[in-house]
Amino acid sequence: MTHAPQIRIPATYMRGGTSKGVFFRLDDLPAAAQQPGPARDALLLRVIGSPDPYGKHTDGMGGATSSTSKTVILSRSDSPDHDIDYLFGQVSIDKPFIDWSGNCGNLTAAVGAFAINSGLIDAGRIPENGHCTVRIWQANIEKTIVAHIPITDGAVQETGDFELDGVTFPAAEIQIEFMNPADGGGAIFPTGNIVDDLEVPGVGTFQATMINAGIPTIFVNASDVGYTGTELQGAINEDPKALDMFETIRAHGGVRMGLFGDVAEAANRQHTPKIAFVAPPKGYTASSGKAVKAEDIDVLVRALSMGKLHHAMMGTAAVAIATAAAIPGTLVNLAAGGDDRSAVHFGHPSGTLRVGAEARQVDGAWTVEKAIMSRSARVLMEGWVRVPGDVF
Repeated sequence: MTHAPQIRIPATYMRGGTSKGVFFRLDDLPAAAQQPGPARDALLLRVIGSPDPYGKHTDGMGGATSSTSKTVILSRSDSPDHDIDYLFGQVSIDKPFIDWSGNCGNLTAAVGAFAINSGLIDAGRIPENGHCTVRIWQANIEKTIVAHIPITDGAVQETGDFELDGVTFPAAEIQIEFMNPADGGGAIFPTGNIVDDLEVPGVGTFQATMINAGIPTIFVNASDVGYTGTELQGAINEDPKALDMFETIRAHGGVRMGLFGDVAEAANRQHTPKIAFVAPPKGYTASSGKAVKAEDIDVLVRALSMGKLHHAMMGTAAVAIATAAAIPGTLVNLAAGGDDRSAVHFGHPSGTLRVGAEARQVDGAWTVEKAIMSRSARVLMEGWVRVPGDVF
């Protein structure tokens, strides 16, 4: 019996924000995987090591969490208004599918640096020192993102003193602007309401803010679901009943937002929408042991990703938090004190994060021109990934 040899594909393993993933240039992928479809999915699943019934990703590049089971494909953009096209794939850990329905805000921080390092940005656009502005077309949600990449001596600066809670070591700061972040070009509030009563059979009826910014997100009050907003991962992820409750709320919220035809569809679309719970400020000890003081934050937020409480905060969910905080009357805004604000400092399981958004009403409807946050990124490894040649 003969066995297919492994093939190797140029790739870079990068951290972006509090996530990490495997980055590819589109042109470097095998021809069969340069187009969307089963061949591409099969390749990326094998790269990550999914599906893995053991939940460890031992035989792949994934890290067996929603934050580390990610892939990115980049190419030069055909649009004169953008430099690169960015496609993100959230790889399921234990199921054979990749969710292409949303963006990864954290890995967005690494996109500009990868594009510069890979020759996707014209050399004339890169200053000797300062910042290189990279105009990104986010292909999953068809939105513009602008990344400001620090440059030193003509090369991407990765080291620095910017600290990001949820990331162990400091690095260079990268500012990211999410332009007109309502996902998919739809209304910011798909139901037409800032707050809805969301009825969830078998669980209860909750007030909910269902917002479409950065990524579709359902916010509920922590107290309405039996929590304080100071919880760390173990309090949720080690409780199967809690996980089932949040998934049920997410599924019914997704139907109300028009993302699913029925709740059964939620199982095959785990990346969107997100489900999060909020509470007024309260002191707690973060997962690193850092003390977070109530007076140092505006609001507490905990969010789930791919069925588990996130160890920090997804970048796209941070955009949703910033947008909701800027709009009076949302549950996020009320938990933060109900004031008009252009920025919010929120507490998450790993510490705190500051994000901002510019929101205004136009003809009675809310619109957000952009949301801004700072992240960092770093190349962890570069070279080739190898996969069995019979993966397709």
